[in-house]
Amino acid sequence: MDSEREDKTIYKVVMNHEEQYSIWPADREPPSGWRTVGRRGKKAECLSYIKEVWTDMRPLGLRDRMARST
Repeated sequence: MDSEREDKTIYKVVMNHEEQYSIWPADREPPSGWRTVGRRGKKAECLSYIKEVWTDMRPLGLRDRMARST
């Protein structure tokens, strides 16, 4: 990748009410329903953090329903 096309954006990790993760440009407010959590940095750093902490991809509501039904 040439240096002019390199992504120089700084991101932050965001999470919604269902505990689903994403990244968002750090200089912007997260979208409605999302809040800033965890890491801030280059894209790869943020995605690596998400990979570490988001070990159960099921939405929170589904996890709760499944836990109540056992």
